Amino acid sequence: MNDHPCPSFHHRQSAHCESGVVANLIYREGIDLSEAMAFGVGRGLFFGYFPFIRINGLPLVTYRGVAGQIIKQFGRLPGCSVHQQRFGDRDRAMAELDGALAAGRAVGLQTGVFWLPYFPRALRFHFNAHNLVVYGKQGDDYLVSDPVFPEPVRCPAADLARARFASGALAPRGKMYTITVDPAVFSCRPHIEAAIGGVCRLMLASPLPLIGIKGMRFLAGRLVRWPHRLGRERAVLHLGHIVRMQEEIGTGGAGFRFMFAAFLQESADLLGAERLSDCSKALIQAGDGWRRFAAMAARICKERRQPGDSWEALADQLRGCAAREETVFQDLRRWSKGPR
Repeated sequence: MNDHPCPSFHHRQSAHCESGVVANLIYREGIDLSEAMAFGVGRGLFFGYFPFIRINGLPLVTYRGVAGQIIKQFGRLPGCSVHQQRFGDRDRAMAELDGALAAGRAVGLQTGVFWLPYFPRALRFHFNAHNLVVYGKQGDDYLVSDPVFPEPVRCPAADLARARFASGALAPRGKMYTITVDPAVFSCRPHIEAAIGGVCRLMLASPLPLIGIKGMRFLAGRLVRWPHRLGRERAVLHLGHIVRMQEEIGTGGAGFRFMFAAFLQESADLLGAERLSDCSKALIQAGDGWRRFAAMAARICKERRQPGDSWEALADQLRGCAAREETVFQDLRRWSKGPR
């Protein structure tokens, strides 16, 4: 039967797949790590607008770090070892997965959402950077802890293999990874300051105009001209893509801000740093601004405008998001560089 059960795995639902997988794999190693702490120490917060990179034919807008960054960042921490593999051969990739399960390991995988049959059909789309945990096998089904689902699920072997080798942008190429932690050495607490400083540098000091606060303002200047440059149909298509990237892929723009705010509050409690608590509250307000931006954009796309809705007002709302985040990250940068 090739059964490889791992009954000790504790499934926890999360808001974002990569931070959820990292937190759950480390939790299995005996460390009670929250998703918010995994996201923050993993330096997951970001903003970038890259018109030269296309997702389904439309410019990439991202509110989080590059796929795999959180995993990679944790692999650099003392006491935490991350072993990653990619494969050119599907059969070998599945055999390696079975071998890890037989050894009692829970395994993280990068997959393509479209080929995972337990996703409702309406929510399947071609996104190839979805992370999940496989913790056992019964017959031809793998036991899956997908962090965006409330309970563990099953996935037939053929479907999982296809999802692991989905083609297109961010193709996973069979990527699998395991995490091992030495509880006597590992701690997130000493790395909080460096993580906050790293996110501040990206958001405030990137030399590229497409990244961080500059990127938000660049996008605001672009989108206000879309109806004239692209025509209404193409402009609405671009705007709808921004909303989908913000609200449907992972936890999106606002959700990532709320998660980083939760990390700041948890860090404030750990370190006794009231200033981080203040920044957490301010970042929640920035997240609320992103939600208002998404709501107005959706109304414009659906021709359900309310008084005051316009492309110009939408650009101003985005500039307001940039201004709020600029203030928050300037405060965080001063904290990260200040005396303790």
